[in-house]
Amino acid sequence: MLESKVRTPQEQEAYLKELREWLSSVRDEAPEEMADFFHNRIGIYEDRHLGRWAKEYEHIADYFPGDPRSLLDIGCGTGLELASVFRRFDQIEVTGIDLSGTMLGKLREKYPGRRITLIQADYFAYPLGEERFGAALSFETLHHFKPDKKQALYEKLCRAIKRGGCYLECDYVACCDEEKRLCLEGYEYRRQKFGIPPGQFVHIDIPLTLEHQLTLLKNAGFQKAEALYENRGTVIIRAKK
Repeated sequence: MLESKVRTPQEQEAYLKELREWLSSVRDEAPEEMADFFHNRIGIYEDRHLGRWAKEYEHIADYFPGDPRSLLDIGCGTGLELASVFRRFDQIEVTGIDLSGTMLGKLREKYPGRRITLIQADYFAYPLGEERFGAALSFETLHHFKPDKKQALYEKLCRAIKRGGCYLECDYVACCDEEKRLCLEGYEYRRQKFGIPPGQFVHIDIPLTLEHQLTLLKNAGFQKAEALYENRGTVIIRAKK
């Protein structure tokens, strides 16, 4: 398991100062559409993600209790997290969903011979079924969406997971209500300024606090939701059905 590291009050104050400055610098920049953002960065995507979350990618599968046998991976990208999964569960059957066909193509090349089904789709809209998977996973994908979208998705995930299974989420969370407010304010301003329609996904971070995340998961029907690891804004949450 990974060692948690929480920001000190001084680190949090410095972080919020840097965040305000950065949000001000991008306030009048047009945001990129979600799939385009990742397609345009396919050449550097893995290096950047591994540079920031290498330890989390390496150990994410350690947080699954038992052997889930089947896994739903939403926003799977190029499947960096699956290296850990296949290392621990050699015969697991994986279903991966992502908006980017370019990302899915790279994932397919990386894991020949594995039991993988890949679906290019919007995981908010795609039907996930009822009690189909032993577990579900998301890695750094849901911090771009508002609470109502997340709530509906968590309810779908809870229905899709078999009784006794779990959902793991590794993601960026807001350090406090102030960060959540600042990010959401910038998100709404840029969407309005550039006339982005409600249904269009754009790459803007709007993280929730850990407490808000856990509340959404519990409201979705999970019996228990808890943070197992935190590293200065990155958390691993496990929600058991």
